Parts: sequence; C-alpha cells; structure tokens
Amino acid sequence: MFRSLARLKSFVSPYKWRLTGGIVAFGIARVFEGLVPLLVAVGINRIAEGNGDLAMPVAGIVACVLARYGVVSYARLAVRKAGQFVAFDLRQSLFAALQTQGSKFFSRYTIGDMMTRAVADISLIQRLIAMGTILLIILVYASIVGFGFMWYLSPTLTLLLLPPMPFVFMYAQWSARQMGIASKDVQDRMSDLGAHVQENLSGIRTIQAMVQEENEIARFGDTNQQYANAFYRQSQIGSLMAAWMPSIAAICSITILGYGGYLVLEGAMSVGELVAFFMYVNMVVQPFRVAGFIVNLFQRAAVASDRLFEVLHLQPEISDHPSGTAPAHIQGDIDIRELTFSYYEAAAPALEQVSLHIRQGESISIMGRVGSGKTTLLKQIVRLLDTPSGNVFIDGHDVGDYPLAQLRAQIAMVPQDTFLFGEPLRDNLTYDEPDRHTEQIWAAATSADLRDTIEEFPEQMETLVGERGVTLSGGQKQRATLARGLIRAAPVLILDDCFSSVDTETEEHILSELKRLRSGQTTLLVSHRVSTARHSDRIVVLEAGRIAEVGTHDELVAQGGLYAELERIQREGADESDYDLMGATT
Repeated sequence: MFRSLARLKSFVSPYKWRLTGGIVAFGIARVFEGLVPLLVAVGINRIAEGNGDLAMPVAGIVACVLARYGVVSYARLAVRKAGQFVAFDLRQSLFAALQTQGSKFFSRYTIGDMMTRAVADISLIQRLIAMGTILLIILVYASIVGFGFMWYLSPTLTLLLLPPMPFVFMYAQWSARQMGIASKDVQDRMSDLGAHVQENLSGIRTIQAMVQEENEIARFGDTNQQYANAFYRQSQIGSLMAAWMPSIAAICSITILGYGGYLVLEGAMSVGELVAFFMYVNMVVQPFRVAGFIVNLFQRAAVASDRLFEVLHLQPEISDHPSGTAPAHIQGDIDIRELTFSYYEAAAPALEQVSLHIRQGESISIMGRVGSGKTTLLKQIVRLLDTPSGNVFIDGHDVGDYPLAQLRAQIAMVPQDTFLFGEPLRDNLTYDEPDRHTEQIWAAATSADLRDTIEEFPEQMETLVGERGVTLSGGQKQRATLARGLIRAAPVLILDDCFSSVDTETEEHILSELKRLRSGQTTLLVSHRVSTARHSDRIVVLEAGRIAEVGTHDELVAQGGLYAELERIQREGADESDYDLMGATT
C-alpha cells in the first residue's frame, strides 16, 4: 500500500509546506484538547472539596476550546487545499499523457475506463489527502497526547490498557490487505461500468434502431450487479473493523472503572483525575472507531494510484525526437521507400514493401479494397502511427526528423471519422486557430459546399451542433470536417474518404474548388468513386497492403486491372459490393 502511495510524492512535494503547516497545527490542537480534561479534573476536585471557585478552570476550558477552533480551522483548510491542488495536477498530467498515446493504447483501454481513472480514482486520492490525512493525523496525535496525559495521571492504569493494542494492530494489518484486494475489484468494476455506459450512449441510435433497449438494460444490470457485489464485499471488511472498535472501548472502560475505582477508594487517585482519565481514553479510542474507514481510504487511494501511474508511466506511443535538421516549412514532396508496417499483434502486415514518390503540387487518389491499407498509408505520413525510420521522407527528410507539432500543423488530414465537438459550428471550423477572420471561415464553408446549409440555420455560424455533431446529417458533418481541413491552407492536404456521404453534384463542386485552391500544393485523397479519382494527376491502387497499380485514369483503364474493373462496375451501375471496393479503409 505505502509503496503505491509513495508514487504520489512528486505531486505532493510542491505543497509539502502547506501540508506540514497543517500537520503541525493539528498537533497543537491536540495539546489544547488534552488540557481540557485536566481543567475538568481541577473543577471536579474543587467541587468535591467544597471550593466553589471555578473561574480558573472554566476560563481555561473556554480559552482552550477557542484556541483549538482557530488552529483546527487553519489546519483543515491547509490540508484540504493541498488535496485539491494535488488532484488538479494529477488530472492535468493524466490528460496530457493521454494526448500522446495512439491506436495501440486505445485498443487496450476503453474511454469509460479512462474517464473512471480521471474522475473517480483521482477523487479517491484527493479524499485521502483532504480527509484521510486529517483522520490519520488525529489518530496519531490523539494517541500520543492521550497516552501522555494518561501516563501523567496514572502509569499503572495506563499499562493495563496496552495488552489489547498488538491484537488491534494485527487485525488492522489483515484488514488492510483484504481491503486492498476488495478495493481493486471495486475500481475495476467501476471502470467496466463507465465503459459500458459510454459505449451504450455512443451507440444509442443503433440500439434504438434495432430495438435492443431491453437487452441493453439487462446487460447493464449484470455489469451493475458485479459492481454492487464488489462494493458490498469491500463494505463488509470496513464494517467488521468498525464493529470491533466499540468492543475495545468497552474493555478499556471496564478496566478503568474497576482498577480506577479501586485507586480512588485507596486515595491514590482523585475523582477528578479518574474522570479526566476516562476523557483521555475516549480521546484515544474515538479515532480508532473510524480506523476501518481510514484503512478503506488508504487502500482505495493506493489502488487508484496504481491505476493512474499505469497510464502516467507509459511512454508516448509516437516518439517526438526531432533531429533539428528538418526545414521549418514543408513544401510537399513525399517519398515513401519500401514501407512495411504491422499493427500490434496483427497476423499479417497492413503495408508491405510500399514505394511511392509524390511530387510537390501533385494530386493523388488512393483506392483499394476494404482492408487494403489506404488509411494506414495516410497515417504514416502524419505519424498518427509509429512510422518506421528510413521509410517515409518529406522534402528529403525522414518524417521522424520533424517535430510532431510542425508535421501535423503543416499537413492537414481530414479523417473519415467525421468528428465534431459539441460546440458552435464556428468553433468547430476554426478549431486549430479560433481567431480566424469571418471571411476565411465563410470562404472555407463555400469551398466545402456548406455555405447554403449554414445560412439556413437560424443562428448560422453560432449553431450548436451537439455532441459528435448529432444535429447535422452525415453529409453536413462530412462537409463541415472538410471545411475545417480546407481553412488551414496547409502545404499538404490528406482527405480520407471525405465524399462518401455527399451527392455527385456536391462532389463535383468540391473537386473543382480543390483544383482551384490546391494548385501547386500536394493533395492526397482516398475515395471509392472513380468519378472522384479520375480528376487526380495519378491514381494508386492498393491490394493486400501492396501497390498493385499506379497511373492516370486513362492508363489504368487501358491496363484492364483492378481499377478498370471498378470503373466498369460503376459505369454500368452494377452493385459495387460485387467488387468490394467500398470506402471503408484500414
């Protein structure tokens, strides 16, 4: 447990003085609290002696209570602020770490799992620092101060209370181990719960369209039950530990009442001192009543720490170590040399011995069957995958020589996943540079044939598109993401099947705009339509991860190969599925 929590040292260190101040203040508060029973004893003894002068003990008690109130207020605020700051830093670090991960990472971890780690796990660590630390400090200080004053009043009576302590310690150790196992199970089940909800809500349209609501509710019930069972097992351990504490307190009370009463009768101890001794025992035992809760907090936070650092300690999937020799501005000459690439644990390479030289200013169309490697090839150019060194060059420099930020800023890629943020349309179109002029935004929308659509909206550019652009049609989302790519006017533009949801007339408009805007700039596009590809300078056909054909439209038709067959199918209006050259890519 402590080894897991020790990982948090680097996040806690910046606030160590704030925490230290809080810890010291809690110690001072325990001393003020410890003085109260002594003052009560003085008052009781004076009453027993017939002395009615209680001004001094009463004034002392009031002063101690007020002083303790001020010190504790400062201490709690200091510790809780430290917990909040640590949680803030952890969330920032976790979010930053996730930004550097790629497809391999997200194939292993679900978004729901990451949400649980970012929210629930970090909240557990915050609770540990803000609450668990306070409870532990109170327990330690209360024991030290309480036993100190108890020893001062009666060493022999204090020694009689020590024998149960080793058993309490051993039981606490056993409970801590069991709590650690149960806590990990709870956190894992919570991640499953979050992943289930996220996946379900993301696919709600499909679920409703296929009338699977009841089945999904039943599936969620199973996942929810697993979480409930794990939480119940964890609660059992904490409850059993909490139930033992009153028994220990009762044993202590019987011992004090028996032997302490004897000491009073023998005159070795005053009635006031016996009452004070009872108060000190309560000071010591009271924090132990929540010992199960403290162990629970520490074990759950330890599990949360392990889960967080499992992600934080991962190296970025795409290394960013530029050589410093690459030029500051990309011109657009792309040279792919015998590129072979395999996905994590894949049986066969997605790309094999691919060689292709794309000259600056050329427009290239890439076609191929489903799974032939079209999208994989495009991702190598912008290093969305871990591109092998010595295989892909831009302007004569290996892509690894370029800083990732520069590479992706100067190569605009419009992916086939038409993702839009739940923000106004303007913010989506200007995502990379929000301060763009309105004229630029409208120009990009016009080129993407989106202007008329926007003008039909009551709020036009300020229209909220909903989560993932849910309020827009498939074609509107595709044109919006295209406009977001065009507005960047990058030296290299990559379009990954961006016309699949638009009609032929719209496609012709966009292609003519591309030809006008992209003159002298490099453009690569994936398409399953011959009507799109024929406008390119060259067409590349991929088959099973290899380049099968390269040439112009007329050259490839004359060759009578894969492209010619697709051209014939589309010209004659046959079913494209016969040839399986649809737009889904790999």
